[in-house]
Amino acid sequence: DYDQALQVYQEALSIRRQVLGPNHIDVAATIYNTGQTHHQRAELAEAMSLYQEFLKLATARLGYEHRDIAIMYKCIAQIHQERGEVEKAKAMFEEAIKSGRAALGDYHPEVASTLNKIGNLSYEMGDLDAAMKYYVHGLKVERAVLDQDHPHIMVTLTNIAQIHKQKSDYMSAMRNYREVHRMQLRVYGKGHIDVAATLSSMGLMQYQLKDYNAAFDLYQEALRIRRDVYGEDHVDVASTLNSIGLVLFKQELFEVAKQCFMESLRIRRKLLGPDHRDVAILWYNIATIFLEMGEDEEAMKYYKETLRVERIALGTEHQDVVLTLQHMGQVHQQRGELDGALSYFREALDIEFRKHGKNHTAVAKTLNLIGNIHLQRAQVEECMQCYTEAARIYRHSGQSDDSLVIAGYNFYGLSKLHPECAALA
Repeated sequence: DYDQALQVYQEALSIRRQVLGPNHIDVAATIYNTGQTHHQRAELAEAMSLYQEFLKLATARLGYEHRDIAIMYKCIAQIHQERGEVEKAKAMFEEAIKSGRAALGDYHPEVASTLNKIGNLSYEMGDLDAAMKYYVHGLKVERAVLDQDHPHIMVTLTNIAQIHKQKSDYMSAMRNYREVHRMQLRVYGKGHIDVAATLSSMGLMQYQLKDYNAAFDLYQEALRIRRDVYGEDHVDVASTLNSIGLVLFKQELFEVAKQCFMESLRIRRKLLGPDHRDVAILWYNIATIFLEMGEDEEAMKYYKETLRVERIALGTEHQDVVLTLQHMGQVHQQRGELDGALSYFREALDIEFRKHGKNHTAVAKTLNLIGNIHLQRAQVEECMQCYTEAARIYRHSGQSDDSLVIAGYNFYGLSKLHPECAALA
């Protein structure tokens, strides 16, 4: 009950200030507790004011090289982070590191914790190199002061793996995930839900490395654990089924992949509702399966449902909407229905003009598709206008004219490139 706690702390603070004076260490302790309560109530301005008051008083009484000073710098950093003031947050975390090291030494769990917090903040800022530096340093401290299988070490190794993944260094990420997996098995056993999460991450790495058999085995084990823990109808079960479907798709086992996508779709519709973005992903994947199986009518039916959900969930001008429109146009083009194809491509182009302006490579790609339609119709002037403008945009963007694809139709240029196709478990 934060309301009652706040009232008690405020009364205690008033009494202590009157009895002990404004600079007593017990007054500082109550200031800290009152600030913490405001922080828990998301009253950031009030919390910040009290934290700064504590910092001034405690530094005067305890000195800079004290654990409580380091803790307070972290509290202030947290408020800056919650406000989105990332540079200020990082500066305060750095102060916490200096104070903490001075008070506790270089090798202490709280020092490791602060290093990892700066790593997290650097990751949020998109500075992966800085994040890696802090995580590696934090891991070194953790290995020195914690048990070899401590959960904090597992978290840090997972964070390092995430950075390797972001940099497309899938082999290095895999090594980190394997180490985490071994630790989890020793600590939690084979059936723990955290083991399933790591298996799923390992599956994704093998998928990216194109070792689809290994990916399939890892996803299957993750699915078994998640079903045992959660039952059949859980979002993580649905996500794992989607991942298995993608592996099977890559192996051209289309019928079995479709079954996985269908079951994932059933679960997501039940749990998330019919108009959720994650539901659109499954409609899209199933449409692509039908297209690969040569069932154009079914593919179009599922692409239309994909488009309907995307417009509701993402808005009418999201990039996923553009990609779905392009795929629908290419299905019409493949069937020789050029008017329908042109209609979808032009709708996609209109969105891209509004979003990106006239000099974006996405506009060039869609102009290229429209040019190919005119080529099929032997409409030379319209065709050349599209190709010429697309080539101009590519040159403007520093790319070569070779980016143009001049063909009767080029479906496979966009196939399997939906940005959310490989949803993470």
